[in-house]
Amino acid sequence: MKFLGYAYRFLSNFIFLALVYYSLNFMEKYQQRAILAILVLVYAGMRAMSAFRSFYFFQRIERLEIEARRLAGMTGDGPAASASRKQVISDVSSLRRDGEMKAYIDLLFLALVVLLCISKIVTD
Repeated sequence: MKFLGYAYRFLSNFIFLALVYYSLNFMEKYQQRAILAILVLVYAGMRAMSAFRSFYFFQRIERLEIEARRLAGMTGDGPAASASRKQVISDVSSLRRDGEMKAYIDLLFLALVVLLCISKIVTD
């Protein structure tokens, strides 16, 4: 299921990149192409800021994971409670890593979109 999520994120970002590429190539006038490229740059900037904020969020979750592991080791509620806590902590850790990987995929494609838009603005 994890790889299906990665594949979906890759495919959706690739389709976005292809749409930007074709829309910029079909614009005949430089002014229209530049306006469209600037609008796409603004959108890519907003998505990039959101991805960077998610890294801050993931960093905070990682701190909570470490604290939860420390507290779970200190309490002596029994083996069943400890096992369930460890399972919850490992599930959260897995979800955090998956979210980070998806954010990296987003940032890779957003960087490609930015390069494409800048190249269309600079070239005539």
